Order: sequence, then C-alpha cells, then structure tokens
Amino acid sequence: MLDMKNVLGLILGGGQGTRLYPLTSQRAKPAVPLAGKYRLIDIPMSNCLHAGIDKIAILTQFNSASLHRHIYRTYARDMFTKGWVQILAAEQSFENRDWYQGTADAVRKQWVEISTADAEHILILAGDHLYRMDYRQFLLDHIAADADVTVAVQPASREDAPSLGVLKLGKTNEIVEFQEKPQTDEELDSLISFPRADKPFVASMGIYVFKTEALNRYLNEIEGDDFGKNIIPAVLKTGKPQGFIFDDFWEDIGTIRRFYEVNLAMAQDNPPFDFYDANAPIYSRPRFLPGSRINGGALQDVLIADGCRIENATIRNAVLGLRSVIGKSVTLTNSIMMGADFYESPVNHLVNQESKRPNMGVGSGSFIDGAIIDKNARIGSSVIIRNMPDRPDSENENWVSRDGLVIVRKNGVIADGTVI
Repeated sequence: MLDMKNVLGLILGGGQGTRLYPLTSQRAKPAVPLAGKYRLIDIPMSNCLHAGIDKIAILTQFNSASLHRHIYRTYARDMFTKGWVQILAAEQSFENRDWYQGTADAVRKQWVEISTADAEHILILAGDHLYRMDYRQFLLDHIAADADVTVAVQPASREDAPSLGVLKLGKTNEIVEFQEKPQTDEELDSLISFPRADKPFVASMGIYVFKTEALNRYLNEIEGDDFGKNIIPAVLKTGKPQGFIFDDFWEDIGTIRRFYEVNLAMAQDNPPFDFYDANAPIYSRPRFLPGSRINGGALQDVLIADGCRIENATIRNAVLGLRSVIGKSVTLTNSIMMGADFYESPVNHLVNQESKRPNMGVGSGSFIDGAIIDKNARIGSSVIIRNMPDRPDSENENWVSRDGLVIVRKNGVIADGTVI
C-alpha cells in the first residue's frame, strides 16, 4: 500500500545556473519565468501536489531571494492543511563551513532537517525540468520492486546517448549497468536496453526515489557530492537499483537555446506540453490581473499572458509574459518577452520623458527578431534587434549575446534608435 504521508518531496534548487546566464544573474534557475506566467519551480511543485505529496522541501543556495518570495506567495499552507512546504537554504554551521558542493552534498548537509519529515521514501526532483509525471505510479513501482533507489529514465536514440547518463535495464527493469556519456560504439552496444531501432537506450532524467534508510546509509558511506556521478554508481555495486520508464515529454531546460526553443514551442499548434490540462493544471501565483488588451495589428502563433497591452503591432512566433506592453507599429518575431513586475503610472511616464528614459516595454516602430527580453526591460522607439545565428557571444551593460540570441537583461534599457 502507498501512503503519501510517508513520502517527502525534495526539490533541488540548482547551482549557479551558468548555462542559463544572464537569466540567472539575479535569480535561481527554478525562479526563471516559463510560458508567460509560470516559473520553472511550478512544474515539480504541481506534480507533487497532484500526487498528494504534502511534505515538500526545496533546497536553495544561489540568488534565491526571488525563488523564496515566489514559494511563500504561491504555496502557503493554511493551519487546517496537513503537511508543509519548507525552504532549506544553504547555511554555515559548526559542523559544515562550506556551501553545497553538489546534489548529494546538499541533501547530506540538510539531513537533520530532512529526517524530521519521518518519511519512508524520499522523492528527489530537479527544479528546472518541464514534464508532467504521475509520481504515485513512480512510487508504486519503487515499492513493488523493493528497490533501494528507483531512477526515472527516458528512452534515448544513439545520436543523443553520448551526451547523457545511460543505464542498461534488465528484464524486470533492474539497473544492471551505468555509464556517464558513453562515446564509443563498443560502449554504446553494451548499454542497449530495448530491441527498438529508434530509441534503444535509456537515459537518467535526474529524478530519483530512495528508501530513506538507504539514502542515509549511502550519503554516510560515499564521499562523493553528486547523485549521478557518485551515489547511483555506488547503489549499482552494492544495493538494489531499479529503473522507471517515462516515455512522454520531458525537457531539461538547462541552456539558453533550450529555454528559447521550448518556450516558443508552447505558442505553436499542438505544443509538446499541455498547459491546458484541466485534470492536472500547473499552479502558479494568482496575480488578479486584467485580461490582455489588443488594439489592432496581426498575431500568429503567439502565447499571451495576463495583463498585456498591445497597440497595432505585428507579432509572430512569440511568447508575451505578464504585463507586457508593446507600442504601435512594432514587429516582434521569434522572440520571448517576459513582461514586467508592475505597471508604470502616467506620472512615471512623465518622469521617463523628462529623463529621456524609455517607458517599460517595447516602444513604437521597433523591430525585434530572435531575442529574449527579460522582465522590466525598457526598449525605446525605432530600436532594431536582428537575428544573427552566427553572432559571437558577448556581454554588454544592458544586453548579452548567447547561443546566437540577444538577451536584454532584467531592468535593461535600450535607447531609442539603437541597432543590435
């Protein structure tokens, strides 16, 4: 029998998030906005709540203020609700003077707090993945196999396998072999799990269920700091590891390019992830914003969040976040605009005019293609940002070039007439 009161959901807040820079220059990875109105942390949180997991802890360390604020505003539990949502921030103590050194080390350093949950099983989740999983089935398979750890795995092709942690499954999905990023044909051939031509391998998703006593034992016995590199191989040698096959949409949003592509995919017909599933909605903070207002223009394949104001613009293949403001005769294509945290008043506009600072949003007559515009950015009139796939990486005061894309920084200011 599965009693969800015996399960602790443990979400890893991530490290410095350098591959998502500059989106992570002022926020943790799980706090990065997603699909107009969500944040990445909302995905594992929603999956946990749908599964009936009411003991949830989030381990945080880098740039965590906005993440903490979002958690407290969104997932507060009232006094009549069993369970809790707790933030376990990195801290120095008499026993530990260092910050988290890796995923396993973060759990090891917070074990005193984790053990107070009195859970039989610990579900370890990443805070920067996009997927919808029934954790109850995951846990049922784990318990039925009496495994020390069950690793969520996804089928992978031969082309993708060399960049992944690849496991080989036995007849009852027990893990019999593991290699991190196998490169040679000989290594790959030894790891084939399925007799299917398109995806014969399985790769770790970085999602685990541990027996609590087994996890405690391995954290004490193994000195390594990472689950994938140290703990899972140790269980493979001396314990009972199991695989749970998840053959549905899953994306690790770990780089600027993947963040860009996944977000824009949400604006297309039949997006790969369904935010419209009424039976398993993705939760986020209610903001009580008005509906978006569109005064003319042309829109195609556009995902628009609440509270936007669009004035006779041409917008194609784009995601517009909360409170996005777009002026007249703007052309915005193949771009993500994260919106704003607040509306500017007419008084603000007068002050901006006197100081020759653009209003928040995109000014009239601007042309933007292939960009990510972070929150509270101010892009003036007649600005041109062109897509250059071969654009070298560079860093400027108000914008950054990464993976061929222009990212306007949070609170960045692009003056009237600027060409990038």
